Amino acid sequence: MYQMEKKLDSAVEQLTLEKKLDSIVGQLTLEEKIAMIHGAGLFRTGEVDRMKIPSLKMSDGPMGVRNEFGDAEWIPAGNGDDYVSYCPSNSAIAATWNRELAGRCGQVLGEEARGRGKDVILAPGINIKRLPTCGRNFEYFSEDPFLISKLVVPMIQGIEKADVAACVKHFALNSQETERLWVNVEIEERALREIYLPAFEAAVRKAGSKSLMGAYNLFRGQHCCENNALLGEILRKEWQYDGVIISDWGAVHDTKAAAMSPLDIEMSVASDFDRYYMAEPLKKAVTDGEVPEEVIDEKVKHILLLMIRLKMIDVAVELTKEGAETVKISENPSRNPGCYNTPAHRQEILETARESIVLLKNEGGRLPLAPEKLKKVLVIGDNAVRQHALGGGSAEIKALYEIAPLMGIKMQLGGNCQVDYVPGYYVPEKETTEHNWQEDSLKDAGPAENGDCLGMVEEGGADAAAAGKDGEDRKVDAGGLVEKEQQRRLREEAVGLAAEYDQVIYVGGLNHEYDLEGQDRENLKLPYEQDELIEALLQVNPEMIVVMMAGSAVSMGRWAEKAKVILWMSYCGMEGGTALAEILLGKVNPSGKLPETLPEKLEDSGAAFFGEFPGRELTAKEQERMNAHLTQEYKDGIFVGYRYYEKYGGPVNFCFGHGLSYTQFAYEKIQLEWVGDTLLVKVTVKNTGDVAGKEVVQLYVGEATVSPENPVKELKGFEKVDLQPGESRELTLELTKDSFAHYDTEQKKWIVKKGNYVVYLGSSLQDIRLQEEICM
Repeated sequence: MYQMEKKLDSAVEQLTLEKKLDSIVGQLTLEEKIAMIHGAGLFRTGEVDRMKIPSLKMSDGPMGVRNEFGDAEWIPAGNGDDYVSYCPSNSAIAATWNRELAGRCGQVLGEEARGRGKDVILAPGINIKRLPTCGRNFEYFSEDPFLISKLVVPMIQGIEKADVAACVKHFALNSQETERLWVNVEIEERALREIYLPAFEAAVRKAGSKSLMGAYNLFRGQHCCENNALLGEILRKEWQYDGVIISDWGAVHDTKAAAMSPLDIEMSVASDFDRYYMAEPLKKAVTDGEVPEEVIDEKVKHILLLMIRLKMIDVAVELTKEGAETVKISENPSRNPGCYNTPAHRQEILETARESIVLLKNEGGRLPLAPEKLKKVLVIGDNAVRQHALGGGSAEIKALYEIAPLMGIKMQLGGNCQVDYVPGYYVPEKETTEHNWQEDSLKDAGPAENGDCLGMVEEGGADAAAAGKDGEDRKVDAGGLVEKEQQRRLREEAVGLAAEYDQVIYVGGLNHEYDLEGQDRENLKLPYEQDELIEALLQVNPEMIVVMMAGSAVSMGRWAEKAKVILWMSYCGMEGGTALAEILLGKVNPSGKLPETLPEKLEDSGAAFFGEFPGRELTAKEQERMNAHLTQEYKDGIFVGYRYYEKYGGPVNFCFGHGLSYTQFAYEKIQLEWVGDTLLVKVTVKNTGDVAGKEVVQLYVGEATVSPENPVKELKGFEKVDLQPGESRELTLELTKDSFAHYDTEQKKWIVKKGNYVVYLGSSLQDIRLQEEICM
């Protein structure tokens, strides 16, 4: 009875809310409604003062709240109060394999956004890392949809605790930066359902993300932000999503298509806001009878509902003097005020950074180092000193501070050890001063009429200069002779010194000249002739520790066998250097695991092996029906990342889920037990080493006899456990029948194929410790 009453109360409350929204919309003019559904500033929508409806204030935010800009120009405001905490990238958060830390990072981001007065933080990015060279991979979590889903849910919930909306992005199939506004994606339904949609579905249906951003690319012939199949049939109808759908900046290309789609808000990079497609052109379309005003009403209702959910406004029903009901909007005084740059936030960032660093190789137990035995340490590599916060495109932030590896090492070792630094390789300075990538990518892109934006983006777009170049192509002088000489000189200096020190630590990898929005890399080769440098250094000092800092895969094949110690870290935030130093010196035991495969070459990936990058030319029929430059066919289907490498034997440097510790873990006593529709997988894990440590127990499922159309195994569960030396703990991981299901394109539903399956438990994809067969 209680549950029935509760449902009835909820239904009445929903009906009352709908009546309130209808009443508000009924009082708005067409001009006021249109003002609410497009940008009236670069990061805000229009307000309706008469009705006390505020604008929605947004900010970029995958790694922190971005600095303030002028309302109508991509020039930093130059304020002294918009420094913020520099958070770990999503690729770093994913490497923790820690749901709790993902949630706490989300809470930091949400509190900082709210503290800076924002209503929507444009994060997190959850696109699949299909292409190892995608320039935006550092903003994304993983190549695996299950891992992303399990981390993004607590992250969104953490963000939204602060009464600020997460804006999960980019929906969907935005897996490359090259021609990102004009590439059409064709994909089979099974791959769409099994690989590219699950994380978004989890973000919407489990986390309840209050807003979502559409992608730049086309999906099956129509731009994602105007795509009824994607936004309407799947998002609104199938997933019952009633949150706000926001376009990526400059992703709308047609007034009527956008208006008739479920898109709620159009944002762009131009300052002529009245010329946006869903501004004056939409008003004209309504008055001309081409677009019904009711579709605008629905968009406004979604925006008002969001404002109520975020406690931006309070809506009350009052009686007029005549006794009629009227709706009054007021500010909600109970909204979370947020906060930023707090010691607590910095601590959360440090703890996440500690668990995000992956120990790839530790031959002979070289790590941890004994600080008392170190007298002279040489640190080599530009990434040892480079500040990464103010780079990467829209991920750039104005960090309160950033501790780079060299500083972290010096801070931890103190004054009893001599720590010297040489760069080892040359990073050319930019030819131009710092500027905003968005202004260049869509310069003057505001449309006067439908189609005006197209030519401008084509000519000035980031995609016109999108192909990332390796070191050989970035010469600023004739033939690159000056740069080559610089590389030779710095390499010889570093190699000459390397033999003279107790310990050499190399910190290299990529930077935000390569991990950068708007461009993809051409290959996995390390830039700046780093391979030659690392090989030469290992020749004179075989004990050198190699640290690779990057947000996407790099090739290590030329020297990985020779190096005894290799660590992997992404952009770990303001305390990344501290965390690295603590791990090197044994103050923290590494527990990170790779959230993606590190292949040797781009050609070894499924995306490159099965398809063509960046896409093929349009067919004659495609040219007639779509506004695109290229079509990218996802011929790799479901075989993305480790699903491809394991199935087809592609060579990798380090596999998915790999990561070592300073201790060892034993797996014992696997037990499988059905309890209703849930399969309980029980395992005992023991720390058999001498130091405390954290292990990520990974659960995979695959057919006993693998069908040609299926992967060998897929991640379906994981648990991170913290164990003292000698401590054992029984863990229980859960599977359901859905864990064994695949999408059947003919039946258009998920089915479980009858037969025998194997449940695998291990420390990585390749390091399987226990397995048990089960009949389904």
